[in-house]
Amino acid sequence: MTSLYIHIPFCVKKCIYCDFYSIGYEKALARAYIKAISKQIKLLDTNFHTIYIGGGTPTSLDGPLLCELLKALRGISKKCNEFTIEANPESLSQEKIKLLRGSGVNRISIGVQSLNNNKLNALGRVHNLGRAVESIYLAIKNGFSNINIDLIFGVWDETAANWQNELMAAVKLPVKHISCYSLTYERHTQLFKKAKSKVITPLPDSAAARMYKITMKYLPKNNFLQYEISNFAKRGFECKHNLNYWENNPYIGLGASAASYMNGVREKNISNVKEYVERIRKDKSVVFSAEKLSVKKSALETAAIKIRTKEGIDFNWFKKKTGFDFKILEEDALNLLTKEKLLKYNTKGNQRTGVRATEKGFLFCDYVCARLL
Repeated sequence: MTSLYIHIPFCVKKCIYCDFYSIGYEKALARAYIKAISKQIKLLDTNFHTIYIGGGTPTSLDGPLLCELLKALRGISKKCNEFTIEANPESLSQEKIKLLRGSGVNRISIGVQSLNNNKLNALGRVHNLGRAVESIYLAIKNGFSNINIDLIFGVWDETAANWQNELMAAVKLPVKHISCYSLTYERHTQLFKKAKSKVITPLPDSAAARMYKITMKYLPKNNFLQYEISNFAKRGFECKHNLNYWENNPYIGLGASAASYMNGVREKNISNVKEYVERIRKDKSVVFSAEKLSVKKSALETAAIKIRTKEGIDFNWFKKKTGFDFKILEEDALNLLTKEKLLKYNTKGNQRTGVRATEKGFLFCDYVCARLL
């Protein structure tokens, strides 16, 4: 199963914590960019299992440009199972929602980030709580039943009680999926600079870990089942696009900074919109870097990615997908991580059938993934 990702790098405002490639919205540049992306879409001859338009803020595009992009996708979007677009509340009008739904988009991911106005202000978000909630109900009113909201926890002056209140409010909303991310201080962001200059003091890891533990307990009790480190969904509403990533299946990425993984080759596009547009215009490659993975490295990557899921890794599935026996390939890491109680075996009778992360393993996921690699 192959997925298609399209990166729309334009934003109304750059968030202080954002490390994704994005730039301010310029209408002329956005028009040239969508023209370039549309040209690439016409050359695609693959049937896609899922389509995901991310950013940036895809809904920062004006109506005509958004319509142009969706028209270019019409031929392939009819055949896919899931078609997602990311949106921010401030740029999600009724007209755009109707356009999205009428163009085959069947899942919308709204960057709410917080259900607390003080926290939204601290994070530098353009919208307020009222606008965030309004955008969700507007999507429902206009035909969307599969809605995700993104939430951030672990902000520098946040308490566990504050976060608990947000989760209580979140489960009352008419959404099917909630993604919860711990605030990270990525280099080259405004947030990192503020922390470095001591304008703000990051929460201790123990406080953020406590909030994550609350999340893992509270959301499943309210019918949002955890199926990956940061993702919780009502049964049957897990994000198919992300599941495709976590099974290390192939995908094509269009747009500046987008990545692709096809036929064992991992590629990354250039991270410059103007240069991207110019290269497409001249029919030149937009690939910045490429790596052909060995069969073994691909298997190790599959292990490191799939362990992020709640179900973990089934040994038979892994053997069928990679050709490797997981217990042999990852013997040293498996012994260490189970001893440290970061991984535990799935069993059927007396048979070990697979392995998955413990609650502690989810808390130290980066370490677990690094060991498996």
